[in-house]
Amino acid sequence: MRTLLVTGPGGAGTSTVAAAAALRSARSGRETLLLGRQDPPVAGLGGEPHLTVRRVAGARTVQDLWGTHAEGLAALLPHLTLPPASSVVPLPGADALALTAELAGAEADVVVVDAGPLEEGLALVALPAALRWWLDQALPPTVRALAAVRTAGVAAGAVRRGPLDAVIAALPELEALLARDRLADRTGTAVWLTAEARAQAAAALRRSLPVLGLHGLRPAAVVTRMLPAGTGEWWTTRSGAERVALAALAELAPVHRVEEGPEGPADADGVAAVLGDLGLPDSGGPAAPAARRVPGGWSLDVPVPFAERAAVTLTRWGDDLVVGVGEDRRSLRLDSLLRRCEVTGGRLADPGTAAARLEVSFRPDPQQWPADLLAAEGRTS
Repeated sequence: MRTLLVTGPGGAGTSTVAAAAALRSARSGRETLLLGRQDPPVAGLGGEPHLTVRRVAGARTVQDLWGTHAEGLAALLPHLTLPPASSVVPLPGADALALTAELAGAEADVVVVDAGPLEEGLALVALPAALRWWLDQALPPTVRALAAVRTAGVAAGAVRRGPLDAVIAALPELEALLARDRLADRTGTAVWLTAEARAQAAAALRRSLPVLGLHGLRPAAVVTRMLPAGTGEWWTTRSGAERVALAALAELAPVHRVEEGPEGPADADGVAAVLGDLGLPDSGGPAAPAARRVPGGWSLDVPVPFAERAAVTLTRWGDDLVVGVGEDRRSLRLDSLLRRCEVTGGRLADPGTAAARLEVSFRPDPQQWPADLLAAEGRTS
């Protein structure tokens, strides 16, 4: 495991669990980076050997970027008066973008990401793939070729430099950032989910698993906050509800129970003790699915654990397969073989279970296969 992402419904102790995981990693001797939007639960974690703590703020990142590039933009847009960096208002989603950028530049052996509430954690997971899709739509290969010609013309002095050239110049930096996306390394990325032992939390986590599956991730553990034992009618009722919630959580991933105390941890040792005997994951998720040979063509399985049939959609757009689960959607780039094939159908196997997967079938496209190869394919299918 190179990256551990921690997220869960608000109030579940995500920041404490992430800090505990980072401490455990650092105390094992690995250089560890703890990234998050919030301050750690206790002060002084940054003084631990092998541990670096970095709080990410979208507003500060936008301000730094503006300060770096404003002078060049001002030269290209002399008719505009650009605001100073201290007056720039960050766009919505700047925190997720800043966190993605920090992840791309992380050099530590292990990076623990305090991804915050579940909605923000899922948005962070989806952001790099969404950026790649928009980049491909805005700048397809033909446009990039023209951009390269224009860049050469600007360098030779044959074309006047303009605002478009500033956008073109930023492309390599953005593409390099996406190429270093640690979350794209699914076999090196593990996920811990946090939750209170409540039915609503279990339902929210269950709904999140198809989205994580779309991005090749699956939870290695659910860290669950429990009330301590007590007496009385209220405790009896609450304990019964917790048992039901624990059974639902156990369907999603192995459950690690954390007893809730009257106060949060007071120091680093108290934070580290939260994990008890829960060890860090040794590895991340499964390898990316590959096409498998079936009679008449090929099939590609896309894991969408616990998805139901009514929630799953499938379309083909150019060289991409666009899979949706509810309101969430991801574009999957097909390999060179499947790009030359037609999609003939899709079915959701084992719906509503941990093994739920979208099975997409393909057959050779006669327009893109040589006649002799297509004839040979027909004889062997």
